[in-house]
Amino acid sequence: MDYLDFYGLTQEPFSVMPLNKFYYHSEQHDRALEKLQYAVSTMKGLAVLVGDLGTGKTTLARRLLDSLPEDEYEASLLVMIHSDVDATWLLKRVASQLGVLQPAAEKVDILSQLLEHLITISESGKKAVILIDEAQMLKRSQLMEELRGLLNLELPEKKLLSFVFFGLPELEECLKADPPLQQRIAVKHKLLPFMPETTMAYIHHRLSLAGRDEPLFDGTACALVHLHSKGIPRLINVICDNALFEGYIRKSHSIGEDIIENVVMDLSL
Repeated sequence: MDYLDFYGLTQEPFSVMPLNKFYYHSEQHDRALEKLQYAVSTMKGLAVLVGDLGTGKTTLARRLLDSLPEDEYEASLLVMIHSDVDATWLLKRVASQLGVLQPAAEKVDILSQLLEHLITISESGKKAVILIDEAQMLKRSQLMEELRGLLNLELPEKKLLSFVFFGLPELEECLKADPPLQQRIAVKHKLLPFMPETTMAYIHHRLSLAGRDEPLFDGTACALVHLHSKGIPRLINVICDNALFEGYIRKSHSIGEDIIENVVMDLSL
């Protein structure tokens, strides 16, 4: 027996993976998603979502991508894993993400391929959208310049490409370093940590989706989870997952403040 069986759960309720099933419709996350959907549906050009570590940016990026019908959008998600890239690499990646099969070696040729392909996408009645997660990695000025140039690809009265940036607050400083690009931001939203009542609702929401309808974390435990996580969803998940395992070891049928305090101490939070 593991803690899933012990607590009557069908799957891990607090996985840190951005699983669509466990998406929590908080007011701010739903508002952010609505703004980003508006930006891409109207081809505004550039939309930006910023938030601290663990606030749900990647979850929203994937949810936005999943919400775009394939018959209406040519959309793709590009995740930046490091900042040591040049403009040619970035252009090749964007071209590949949009369906250019063999991007050329030189920038001017890549841009020509990309423009031709974007026109084809537009003529087919679709909208081209690139979502970039961890966009704060695009801090080199030449990368921002290339992205600004891509936003200039358009037909009369019609943009050919939209971007949505997802990144840490430092992304705002990167954009400030390129005022012309910053001025092109049509939609912007900042994710904030949960309020205490939202943290409690979030915990119960995930437990319910994992098969547990009866209360498991008492009110004091939820308050402590919020206090030590500072309302950050990823930390809420980490604390609650560890609390379930600790409760299972103790054979405790409810999670109280003593279990949360022990977990927080173990995690050095």
